[in-house]
Amino acid sequence: MAQQYRITLLSGDGIGPEIMAIAVQVLKVVGEKFDLTFEFQAALLGGAAIDATGEPLPAETLAQCKNSDAVLLAAIGGYKWDTLPRHLRPETGLLGLRAGLGLFANLRPATILPQLIDASSLKREIVEGVDIMVVRELTGGIYFGQPRGIFTTETGEKRGVNTMAYTESEIERIGRVAFETAQKRGKKLCSVDKSNVLEVSQLWRDRITTLSAEYPDVELSHMYVDAAAMQLVRQPTQFDTIVTSNLFGDILSDAAAMLTGSIGMLPSASLGASNPGLYEPVHGSAPDIAGQDKANPLAQVLSAAMMLRYGLNQPTAADYIEQAVLTVLDQDYRTGDIMSEGKTLFGCQAIGDALIKALNK
Repeated sequence: MAQQYRITLLSGDGIGPEIMAIAVQVLKVVGEKFDLTFEFQAALLGGAAIDATGEPLPAETLAQCKNSDAVLLAAIGGYKWDTLPRHLRPETGLLGLRAGLGLFANLRPATILPQLIDASSLKREIVEGVDIMVVRELTGGIYFGQPRGIFTTETGEKRGVNTMAYTESEIERIGRVAFETAQKRGKKLCSVDKSNVLEVSQLWRDRITTLSAEYPDVELSHMYVDAAAMQLVRQPTQFDTIVTSNLFGDILSDAAAMLTGSIGMLPSASLGASNPGLYEPVHGSAPDIAGQDKANPLAQVLSAAMMLRYGLNQPTAADYIEQAVLTVLDQDYRTGDIMSEGKTLFGCQAIGDALIKALNK
């Protein structure tokens, strides 16, 4: 009997609908091959939701996501909504979705594919063999801490305030995800903080160190965030799994992403304790190329593979998709963001067609 899964699709804005369409085509083919049945349900988030309902995260979208086995997101945002008040912007809807689903752990891989090594802005000898997983805490830290806001002082001067705060339990739960992730990879975990100047980081380092006693097979190291940023560029192959706070993880995962040559190739997974996970490409909505068949759908497709692996416990199906992506790259199919000399430029749908052909073989 076929395994059945309810998947909520959040196509969002910009190139989102184009790349989501390719991912759905891929999942349908994989479903047939592995006896998986997907019930796809579309919902609104971001700019599309603002235009339709006046708010970036409608209540019915959150309810539908909670009633799913997994949530697949494309991309949100665009110039059209940049001037709206902060609480009405597309990004606020995404933050609300993460908080509403209790998604406290963000997994962002940065893997250099042999076919794209020359697309990296760093020398081949620096990036060859890079395979990093950044585990970022997602619902705490400076993005959610209180107090926050812009206040007026007694002298009439405006003062901006944000608060970086973590409890022991918040640190421990992201720490466990990181240690368990490292166990499945190279059994090396680097915890990144700024404990030389920040008390919140001192607590972070203490709790991660204490937690390490439960994972004796994982080699734990610590690094200050500024040193980690430098080392990611200087010698990225020293890293296997990195765990860090919301702000530091936001910055370091983008830096790690560019080691691979294109942010358009990278997926991510956001996981919680009980609610369905959220799977999305790292890149944005690219409104400048929306509707022009220029988008790279591969990060969206790889996000669907992460959904199969981490959300639906279908690792063989995930492997099958990832191998199809490598096959298409081996065949020299390229979109503009990963184009290099001697390769052939293709559009979004043509890449999708090549994927389907590879899967059917």
